[in-house]
Order: sequence, then structure tokens, then C-alpha cells
Amino acid sequence: MKKIYLLLCLGLFSSLVFAQEKTAKIEFKSEIIDYGNVAYLSDGIRVFEFTNTGNAPLIITQVSSSCGCTIPKKPEAPILPGKTGEIQVKYDTSRVGPIRKAVTVNSNADTPTKVLTIKGNVKNPE
Repeated sequence: MKKIYLLLCLGLFSSLVFAQEKTAKIEFKSEIIDYGNVAYLSDGIRVFEFTNTGNAPLIITQVSSSCGCTIPKKPEAPILPGKTGEIQVKYDTSRVGPIRKAVTVNSNADTPTKVLTIKGNVKNPE
């Protein structure tokens, strides 16, 4: 009887282990980039760094911004489990004034949509 009970427990445990679904998980180093005060026409390129903390390849399907003044660039290749990647964002610093824009990332991660933020201020050239 003990052997049957042990076999049933072992079978249940192994079915639970093998039934786990593989999923990608995206974890950003920071979900906000603060440009601070930047000079007019200065370099507006910044990078969001992330890691795939899941157990399946991470595929970034789309990255979009809330405005045409912000141009995001997504990685083309899948990010393998445990590896890092980056999403480059270029803000048009010819626009004087406050920066507050959203960058939406769509992927196959367990949380398929993430919203990142850039903020700061472009100083007047005078």
C-alpha cells in the first residue's frame, strides 16, 4: 500500500513539474527615464534596459510612442531567458519645454503590454 501511495505522489509531482508552461518575463531596470534639463538640439537618445527573467524566448512585437516627437527602436531578435536587451528612444530636442511621453511595449511576456515613461525639460536656446 505504501508503494502505491508513493507512486501516486510521484506521478502527481512529475505531472505538475512537466505541466508548467514556459513563459517569457520582461523586467526593466527602470520604467522611467528622466532626461532632466537638456539643451536645445542636444542628443535625445536614451535606452531602456531589460532582462528576460522567464524561461522562454522574449519577443518584442511592437514599440510605439504617444507622440511623433519620440521615436522608439525595438530589438529585432528574440531575447533568450536570462539575457538582456534594450529599447532605444530618441526624443526630438528641437521642441522647447517639458517632456512627458509614454512608450508602449508589446511582447509575448506574461504581462504583454508595458508602458514606459520619459520625462524632462528641453531648455530654451536663449
